[in-house]
Amino acid sequence: MAKRRVNVGWAEGLHARPASIFVRAATATGVPVTIAKADGSPVNAASMLAVLGLGAQGGEEIVLASDAEGAEAALDRLAKLVAEGLEELPETV
Repeated sequence: MAKRRVNVGWAEGLHARPASIFVRAATATGVPVTIAKADGSPVNAASMLAVLGLGAQGGEEIVLASDAEGAEAALDRLAKLVAEGLEELPETV
């Protein structure tokens, strides 16, 4: 299973707009991905309610994971998005 540990780059954490950006990016990868707090249970990264339910704060470590084909590239893109707190989807997503 491929995994990426990354700190949330959005100051407000994964709430509202950042969560929406992240969920759209996770869905766009076409790869099933889970997201979890470092010490928590994984949830579907393509589910807005699940991502909001994590309550991930800015600077907090999260874990992205997938065991599907293409997972490495998908997780790299999502990790970059989360770490940098991007306000728009990069064209590469």
